[in-house]
Amino acid sequence: MVKRSLQASLAGIQQAKKAFAHKGWTQDNLALEVNLKTRQPIWRFFTGRPVERHIFIDICSVLSLNWREIAANSPEEFSESKELGNAEFLDIDALVQQVQSQRFDKIQDQCGTLQLLDVTRPVRIDDIYIDVNILEEIASLQWLEFADLQNFTSKEFDRFGLGEVSQTQIAGITAVQTYSKLRVLGKPGTGKTTFLQHLAIQCNRGRFAANRVPIFVTLRDFADKTRVAGEFNLLNYICEDFLTCGISDPSVLETLLLSGRVLLLLDGLDEVLHQQSKGVVNEIRRLSEKYQKNMFVVTCRTAAKALNLRRFTDVEIAPFSQDQIVAFAQKWFTAVTKTNIENKQEQAFEFIEKLDLPENLQFQRLAITPLFLHLACWVFHHQNKFPTQKSAFYKQCLDLLLGKWDETKAIERDEVYQGFSLPQKLKLLSQVASATFEQGNYFFEQRIVEQHISDYIGDLPNASTEPEELELDSEGVLQAIELQHGLLAERVRGIFSFSYLTFQEYLTARKIVASYNLQALKQPLERLVTHITEPRWREIFLLTIAMLRNADFLVLLMKQEIDALAAQDPYLQKFLTWTSQKSVAAPVPAAIRAFYLALAKTPHLTPYFALVCIFDQDIFLDAALDNLVKECESNFTNVYGCNDALSSALAIVQDAGLHQVLQELKDLLPDPEQSRERIQTWWQTSYPAWIEQLKTAIAKHRIQHHWHFSPQQQQVLQQYYDANQLLIDCLNSNCEITDVVRQEIEAGLLLPMKELSKREW
Repeated sequence: MVKRSLQASLAGIQQAKKAFAHKGWTQDNLALEVNLKTRQPIWRFFTGRPVERHIFIDICSVLSLNWREIAANSPEEFSESKELGNAEFLDIDALVQQVQSQRFDKIQDQCGTLQLLDVTRPVRIDDIYIDVNILEEIASLQWLEFADLQNFTSKEFDRFGLGEVSQTQIAGITAVQTYSKLRVLGKPGTGKTTFLQHLAIQCNRGRFAANRVPIFVTLRDFADKTRVAGEFNLLNYICEDFLTCGISDPSVLETLLLSGRVLLLLDGLDEVLHQQSKGVVNEIRRLSEKYQKNMFVVTCRTAAKALNLRRFTDVEIAPFSQDQIVAFAQKWFTAVTKTNIENKQEQAFEFIEKLDLPENLQFQRLAITPLFLHLACWVFHHQNKFPTQKSAFYKQCLDLLLGKWDETKAIERDEVYQGFSLPQKLKLLSQVASATFEQGNYFFEQRIVEQHISDYIGDLPNASTEPEELELDSEGVLQAIELQHGLLAERVRGIFSFSYLTFQEYLTARKIVASYNLQALKQPLERLVTHITEPRWREIFLLTIAMLRNADFLVLLMKQEIDALAAQDPYLQKFLTWTSQKSVAAPVPAAIRAFYLALAKTPHLTPYFALVCIFDQDIFLDAALDNLVKECESNFTNVYGCNDALSSALAIVQDAGLHQVLQELKDLLPDPEQSRERIQTWWQTSYPAWIEQLKTAIAKHRIQHHWHFSPQQQQVLQQYYDANQLLIDCLNSNCEITDVVRQEIEAGLLLPMKELSKREW
């Protein structure tokens, strides 16, 4: 039998005291490091009295001593060779196989299925799991200057810290094989637990680390058990788990550990309550240092990386790539839906196709995270489309992160929000989002976001008036938001951003709507329309108008702001008057005006206005003529193209004079069968006069005016056009606008100020 206690020899005590003095600790410090409630075992150790065997070994381990050299009369059975030399465990491979066999069903039951959010039945992990990639560099540990990030575009923001900072990605299993002590970091919903379950199942089936016994531990369960037992002892906890599989001899587990035959998977370090986290971390460290031959994988949210695990390598789960998104969707619709196989595959294909459309960019931004990708698949499955009310989907995502996600996993968190309700959390985050977005900042320094939080806390009832206390509270709230929800993330050291630009946009719009709806203030909407020419505000307009109880006032403000863009330029007003005259007899006048405006701001875009052309034969002809000029100007050596374009125009021209001129110009073209040299000669000698005759004929018979805009006017026209397009998109969104306002705005689109002043509103 192995003795239950050990005592230090006189020489061992002297060696231990020397190591203890080198540490510079007190006996209380050492007791804390060994996870002891009192320092009595430390006193007994240094006075040569018997100490429980595991405590004796832990003290030596913390002091970096070999416990066999410290123990008095170290019994023969304590030598490593003897511990593995029991006849019963002589063949370690046989022991591993025996334990694997006894624990096989336990691991399959523990790790073989997932309970997906809002799905009423478990899903087999094999049916849904996608191999994850690992980033070996943690973006938030890099040092960058704030100025390096200030000029990032929204596209660069989406990429930053999500894989392109560290170009090196490796497969998750490769990372586990490379680093025997690994901590896998990731934001909420990135698949950390699923990855660990997958490792356990693969090991259980002999497909990964086949010579090891997989052990899966949920750390919050271990911590809860510790609260009852009163001590942190992971070895005892695992032994109790072994008991449920019929393995009652504790020496079996120790033999496996000493032989390096265990794959220990420890899930959710961040889910342990703060007051227990140090004890759990120390216990993991103690076990990993004592049994170094084994493989250890710990998962933890990125924001909790301060919980340092000595000698562990930190890596981070990479966001899903496009290929992973496709693979996940194909698996999801097969595993989760109850339709037939053919319909499942068809819906998966349709989901992937529609997700790639430009109008679904915001869903693409979220789909890189498995949790939100699952939600998008779930909504698409029920509606067979992405929701037109994007704001409702974003709110569902935020409600999930701000509380429901922890609730579904039964995670108990430390209360650092001072009792904040869900609406209060949303209000605080909206205030941070709005303030930073209005300043044009996707990234902001830690002190800035803490100041915004402090301002919010300071306005709460019974808030402290002490600056130092407010500062500490704001630090705590920021840490809680980052750890619990991942909505604010430290991108590089000391610099934060919203984890998804989509949420910053949504929360900014929510703040505008709340200020307008609840306080009946016009100023938030009036400030919003001042940004109508800024592309980055486009999504804010669409979200705001969708959330307003009545959007009449906002669309009227938008129309007024848009008309003012070109109001002070007489030449632009003259142009708008001309486009209005061209549209007088058309069934859809605004569409005709839009066509000529697009033609003026960016010539030769007629292929994009085929829909407009069907409203009016006249405009169809103008489109064909514009295409003719484009074809002849861009590459005249393609004589066939010019001939075809002229033939198309001649086929629809009804004006006899224009038809005659176009036919004469067609007859002047060189024969396409001639040599390239003769065509090139014609190009150099006759083409300049020929193209001018073509343009003059078109101007005389159709457009009747040459418009020459300065670069500044071109810029105004572009802004005017884009702003009107935004207004139309808002009108076509699922928003609340009265019929009379909608009709008046549609009728007044793209009209000059002179005509607008005649209309009765």
